[in-house]
Amino acid sequence: MITTEKTPTQFYTWQNYRCAYEVHQPTNNNPQGSPLLLIHPIGVGLSRQFWQRFCSEWYHQGNHNTIYNPDLLGCGESDMPRIAYNPSDWAQQLQYFLQNVVQKPVILVVQGALFPVAIELVKIESNLISGLVLSGPTAFPLITKATSESQQKLLWNLLFDSLFGNLFYRYARTEKFLLSFSTRQLFANSNDVDREWLKMLRIGAKNTASRYAVFSFLAGFWRQDYTNAISSIQQPTLVVVGEAASSISKEGKQETPDERLADYLNSLPQGEGMKIPGRNVLPYESTAEFVKAISSCTKIMHK
Repeated sequence: MITTEKTPTQFYTWQNYRCAYEVHQPTNNNPQGSPLLLIHPIGVGLSRQFWQRFCSEWYHQGNHNTIYNPDLLGCGESDMPRIAYNPSDWAQQLQYFLQNVVQKPVILVVQGALFPVAIELVKIESNLISGLVLSGPTAFPLITKATSESQQKLLWNLLFDSLFGNLFYRYARTEKFLLSFSTRQLFANSNDVDREWLKMLRIGAKNTASRYAVFSFLAGFWRQDYTNAISSIQQPTLVVVGEAASSISKEGKQETPDERLADYLNSLPQGEGMKIPGRNVLPYESTAEFVKAISSCTKIMHK
């Protein structure tokens, strides 16, 4: 096991917004390989804290990479403006972070339906990305079929950016809702929905301004047709799917984990894939298996 150190929360300014991040690296060991840049999921109470188990296990298994773990705008300790976020906004934030903080090529490790953020980032900053790891990516039809812009705006204006949205978010951050949703949609084993997970979500959702990022996601601003963009990704890409992977959207209800994996591998020019135990939040529910699965691949992604 490698001893590690984590810097205190650090901040940078992007477009007049204060954005938070942390850095993990081995203690008394020279970092080796490309740094990892983690992209956390969007959801009630979610932020960079999602990755804490992963970061600990990464070094526990003997890896030496530096890890950059930022909060996306609207989440965690970053500013939370009242705006409708889309993947290109977060990609531009991460582009600035790469150019001004990291300043070297990274391996993107992206959770779930935030893959569109990685896609947009590859478009605008390909030279600073040496590889990608997709953790439990969403059902393939969800990111290869666009929803109408008018529908997205209608959902945002009438349902989410409203008094109803405020009231709904206050209910959604209760332990009853968080426990039920996590059990039904995220974890393969209900026993893995532990106190640590629920506490993290409750703390992350304490500031009601965090709802704008969540509602932007629910309104579907990330639902675009990325077919051509995915087939244009030239970096090595590892796709890791849970053996019990599921979808909360009707487009992916009938899809098996094997079919999901095949869809991605058929579209990615340099894609590899594997299944591991777990459902939809693999870095948290199957941390050791996830780290073991990706560590060997990240070694060959180094630029």
